[in-house]
Amino acid sequence: MYQNANGKWFLARTMDFAFELGGRPVVISRDFHFNSDAAQNGFDTKLGFTGAGRDLNGYILVDGVNEAGVGAATLYFDGLAKFATAADINKLNLAPHEVVNWILGNVTSVADLKGKINHLNIMAVANELFQMIVPLHWIVSDKTGACVVLEQDETGMHVFDDPVKVMTNSPDFNWHLQNLNNYVQLKPTSHSAKTYGEFHSDAYGLGTGALGLPGDYTSVSRFIRAAFMRENTTKAKTTAGSINAVSHILSSVEIPKGVKSDNEGGFGYTQYRGYMSLDEGAYYMQPYDDQTITRVVMTPELLSASQPTEYPLQAEQQFNRVN
Repeated sequence: MYQNANGKWFLARTMDFAFELGGRPVVISRDFHFNSDAAQNGFDTKLGFTGAGRDLNGYILVDGVNEAGVGAATLYFDGLAKFATAADINKLNLAPHEVVNWILGNVTSVADLKGKINHLNIMAVANELFQMIVPLHWIVSDKTGACVVLEQDETGMHVFDDPVKVMTNSPDFNWHLQNLNNYVQLKPTSHSAKTYGEFHSDAYGLGTGALGLPGDYTSVSRFIRAAFMRENTTKAKTTAGSINAVSHILSSVEIPKGVKSDNEGGFGYTQYRGYMSLDEGAYYMQPYDDQTITRVVMTPELLSASQPTEYPLQAEQQFNRVN
């Protein structure tokens, strides 16, 4: 999350994956019915929302913002996510990959989410695209600046307030918070000179306050890097300047093709960066192969449309980045 100089909040993420997801901006209209892989009757939404998604016999969004100013994003929780193996007739049964759709379509604030989350039963149901149960956890925020992380493990669903306003992949959220204690020396200004015996040590230029900032592409290191960048980046005054600022913050954790490879020749990379302007109710998407930013705003016509509206990136609108 990022707050600009005027108090406006933004939620931004990188989508990092090896499999080509093919996501593009989508607007889901109000009062929409979704089919579900976990429940025969599916589920209904009330609020309109926009984000990055794909039509896979029904739209699945992985991040976005709704008309009430709630933003949400999925993140990988590999090795730790545990979901229900049986349906619960007293709750709404959802597959993990359907949670963002439900949140954005039905939740008006983080406080509202906290009151509704226990009515969900998230089940171990496979995603059609991946042919597997996708291990996910979620970050959810609203335009007041409230921010939570949702994690479901073998002990059940947990809702954590996120004071750092950053989240990455595994390990669990509390582990990431505790790990910040290893980096209390980080600061944007330089460290002072030191004496070692009779030797006087001076820093080589500015930036020594960030010595020890991890630079690798693990989720652990990217959490620290994002937290440091977010905390110290100058606050922009305009929406356009804010999108520019979060773009630069995320560039510090973006994964170029080839630098995070497996032993079989495959590699994960940042397929796009997504920026959610919570007060504005707008979604911005910046794909890897074309750094042009596409902006989608929920208009009354889009919110009342009979079907979702999709914006293929090859027909994108250019966002004029003006500070």
